[in-house]
Amino acid sequence: MSTLNILAFASAMFLLAITPGPGVFATISRALASGFTNASFVVLGIVLGDIFFLLLAIFGLSAIASILGDLFILIKYLGGAYLIFLAYSIFTSKEKETNIKGVYELSWKKNFLTGLLITLSNPKVILFYLGFLPTFINLHTLNTNDIVIISIIVTLVLGAVMLTYAYTASKANNLLKDKNSNRKINILASSVMFTAGSFLILK
Repeated sequence: MSTLNILAFASAMFLLAITPGPGVFATISRALASGFTNASFVVLGIVLGDIFFLLLAIFGLSAIASILGDLFILIKYLGGAYLIFLAYSIFTSKEKETNIKGVYELSWKKNFLTGLLITLSNPKVILFYLGFLPTFINLHTLNTNDIVIISIIVTLVLGAVMLTYAYTASKANNLLKDKNSNRKINILASSVMFTAGSFLILK
């Protein structure tokens, strides 16, 4: 795989990552509600979901992906419903004055699952790896080193972009410490999460 191919793929990956979508919305809302650490597990789930589709494309399993179309639709609806449930949980949580950690938090497993379900049910991600990826890289000529390099690019580029979103949102959150401000943050976070869930279901 040439340097030009690597740069082209990295650029395409960057554009995919920064484009607002369910993954970005969920990352920001989790960072707003519970801080950078919790949001980082959402990002981990998103990245691993992308790696799954990358390997699916590389090993020529796009046919299986099409066969499993109904399964992806089911995951899509489950992911959307789960995000709406999280929106409700955040919206109805109780705030504690001067303690930002009093905002409703989820376990790392649930945060990870949120990110993973979002990616597995995101049509944009599926289209990118199973449709557009072959235009950047000849999947039939890849060797083990190439696969490792591509996987590292996905992890670094996507992870860096999403963690930047999470860090920025968490810093904005840290500026707000009183109970009333926490309530506003929860309303904003739940609204974003609800929007992301609705987007998945209606897309």
